[in-house]
Amino acid sequence: MEPRLVGPGPYRATRLWNEIIELFRAGMPLRKHRSRFKSYERCFKASEAVDCLHALLGTNQNFGPEVTRSQTVKLLRKFLKNHIIEDIKGRWGKEDFQDNGRLYRFPPSSPLKPYPKKPSCGKEVIKFPDWNEPKAGTSQDHIPVKLVAMNYESWFKRHSIAIGEVPACKLVFCKELTQTSIEEIWKSMSLSRLQKVLGLDSLDEVLDTKLVISKHIVQNAYNVNKQGIVTLEDKSKDLPYWVLSAMKCLANWPSCSELKQPTYSGFERDVFKTIVDYFGQMKEPLLTFNFFDVFVSVLGLLQKHSKAIEALQISCLMLPPENRKRLQLLVRMMSRISFNKDLPPLSESVRTRTLVVQAFSRCILCSKDEVDLDELLAAKLVVFLMDNYQEILSVPSALKSSIEEHVAHLQRVQIKYAGANTDATFTPPSFCHQITAEEFEYQRATGSQEPLAALLEEIAMNKEISVRDKEKQLKQFQKSYPEVYRVRFPTPETEAVLLPEKNKQKPPVLMWALKKPFQPFHRTKSFQM
Repeated sequence: MEPRLVGPGPYRATRLWNEIIELFRAGMPLRKHRSRFKSYERCFKASEAVDCLHALLGTNQNFGPEVTRSQTVKLLRKFLKNHIIEDIKGRWGKEDFQDNGRLYRFPPSSPLKPYPKKPSCGKEVIKFPDWNEPKAGTSQDHIPVKLVAMNYESWFKRHSIAIGEVPACKLVFCKELTQTSIEEIWKSMSLSRLQKVLGLDSLDEVLDTKLVISKHIVQNAYNVNKQGIVTLEDKSKDLPYWVLSAMKCLANWPSCSELKQPTYSGFERDVFKTIVDYFGQMKEPLLTFNFFDVFVSVLGLLQKHSKAIEALQISCLMLPPENRKRLQLLVRMMSRISFNKDLPPLSESVRTRTLVVQAFSRCILCSKDEVDLDELLAAKLVVFLMDNYQEILSVPSALKSSIEEHVAHLQRVQIKYAGANTDATFTPPSFCHQITAEEFEYQRATGSQEPLAALLEEIAMNKEISVRDKEKQLKQFQKSYPEVYRVRFPTPETEAVLLPEKNKQKPPVLMWALKKPFQPFHRTKSFQM
């Protein structure tokens, strides 16, 4: 069985769990082993299982080479607890798996996890300001209305779809956008863009959009310092000064300008432990429980680097400002520590980069409910964050520009045509409703044929042009749009009614008029004797 990339979407963690189980059962070598003078068929040693599963995870593009052996042991403990494996006496249910020579085997069938049924999250309808009513005190009755007609000669030269007569129009004085309206526009367009990048039909299965606070998005986009770090309105939610000083010390090692006390051997390890302890006592991860499924879905896009960056940019923009600021400072420190060659090793047995990932993964991403792949998924995301934190934790410029342009458009005085939506040329993004292929073809056909049929009718009923010119234009129309023409003129008789002169018959030509006057017969040479 070949490993496959599990893309974004609902229940990605469950799909990954089931995939790993199937791959492990298919790839784990089984053979005969002896234990305490007794032979056991089709089993394996615990250390062999660690070797096999560690190699499988390291080469699997859903996890990668960052997976450690200790993480593999923890996953096998969960396998034993969930009866994916059992010892040779059939015991399971405890997480007492160790990396040793103890014998294990597969049960007749390893249970796969069913996909949970989440309650459908109601879609939040974003209400945009209504521009149809003018401001109080402004009258539009005095505005002149001019009808514009399409010139037949222009249409004939361009051979394109003409719109005929332009309906009456009037100026629309837009109401001033409130801060709440702007925040809702930010939320609507951000969610719409995230859905498109993830390639999902709906965000309902990965995110309850009601829990996305529009005010947080605007604060994260505009309340930033020169380094792009969020500035909080409530200073009490900032990191404690001593934690911030400790983070700056390790991030700028060996230049610890803020520390007045002398350092000692192992000082950097104590500072690191202080930071780990502070973030480890948080009740909720920095990416919050509500966004767990979204970030797990983004992991399916890591092979598409630019899309993964954009999806993470938008997702992190929706975090509470205090969480976003702490995430920015923490990930920046982690990245600098992992690449700082001047920093002494923080552990005797584990590389600094691996240690940093293991120490902070769970305080960055984890599920409110126990998920068996939490640690591996969090580690995968944290590694990507560390390597691309400057892009991911910045405000997405393309999204910001499009939203600002949209807001500016709504605030301008506009021209409204009778029977048309004022903002039809710039509608706010919304969640689309999928239609069938048949419905699409019908809409495409009717949507383009109706104005053409109206134009053909106008040409046919126009009495201001000569019959010759009308016939010429109708022939041109028939050549360009034969299906529309056939509907209007299904038979030659219907066309003849419109062009009576074309149906007039010329007087018959007399046969004697074609003959030459009588001439005497002259004998040719062939008849001469």
